[in-house]
Amino acid sequence: MDIQALAHEIPDIDQSMVDEIDFISNGKQFLMFNLASECYAVDILCVEEIRSWELPTKIPNSPEYVKGVINIRGLIVPIIDFRLKFNICRAEYLDSTVVMVLTIENGGTTKTMGFVVDAVSDVIDVEEQDIQADSGFVGSIPQESIQGLVNVGESVVTILNVNALQQLGI
Repeated sequence: MDIQALAHEIPDIDQSMVDEIDFISNGKQFLMFNLASECYAVDILCVEEIRSWELPTKIPNSPEYVKGVINIRGLIVPIIDFRLKFNICRAEYLDSTVVMVLTIENGGTTKTMGFVVDAVSDVIDVEEQDIQADSGFVGSIPQESIQGLVNVGESVVTILNVNALQQLGI
């Protein structure tokens, strides 16, 4: 075994391409998910875990979009149905339905919440300059909850502002 030859194959610390695989990105990564036929994404650094749909414990007199709470390793986590909260479509729970558990840190406080989505689909790298911040459209999702829009292939993905989700009064 030629150690010197092997040493030349080891990439430098700042080298981003190894065997045609891009390991390092200058952009941020977002987790894409689907609600009805639309694509959305959240900062992947806020995603604690993705869980299969399970019936949560109901909370009496809670709004319809609060499906209940679940126990995650001793932490009581509220489960919010994005479709119902944002009046996107009627909630239908299928085999692909999952709960994205997001941890949101804002101003020294941490809040963990689960959001029901139809399916998670991909992780995308997005450069800051590719996010179109002000679309000027009015939809069912509050404008302050939208960080911007980005083109991914032939689709337009709405990037949600996770910190603003914490302010939804949930």
